[in-house]
Amino acid sequence: MGQQEVVTLGGGCFWCLEAVYHETEGVISAISGYMGGRSVNPTYKEVCSGGSGHVEVVQVTFDPAVITFRDIIEIFFSIHDPTTLNRQGNDVGTQYRSVIYFHSPEQEATARAMIAELTAEKVFGSPIVTTVEPAPQFWPAEDYHQEYFANNPYQPYCSFVVAPKLKKFRQKFAARRKAG
Repeated sequence: MGQQEVVTLGGGCFWCLEAVYHETEGVISAISGYMGGRSVNPTYKEVCSGGSGHVEVVQVTFDPAVITFRDIIEIFFSIHDPTTLNRQGNDVGTQYRSVIYFHSPEQEATARAMIAELTAEKVFGSPIVTTVEPAPQFWPAEDYHQEYFANNPYQPYCSFVVAPKLKKFRQKFAARRKAG
């Protein structure tokens, strides 16, 4: 395996993003966690209260020789609604906001360029509210959140929210799925 790169993404509930990136070719790991808040080592309960200031995120480690950063965020923009402020569907609060936490100046430039392109092409019916911010401290979520969809596919939230996003990814990005 060659060089590795990391990006951290917030786009609603982290279970959705994690499930998609676990199936993405070139992704080495996708870890659910929290970023951007005021407390040290926050808990799920603290984050869900909305009072900690953290965002539910997935930290994606990938091999840029297999998948580019641009491809990673193209998938990101296709599996969540980047036009809704502080919400994804029924998940409401700042902890569900759309954000790209970049880990290099190149990632920042690419993310901003993609948002400008999507805006110019009027891909979405409303303005994109996704923010692009430098990556602060990442706090991994509790163990039971890791690979949540894989371990709980029939849990109602997984069936009604995660599974449709995964299906959309599988259809739109079939060539980007891991073999097997």
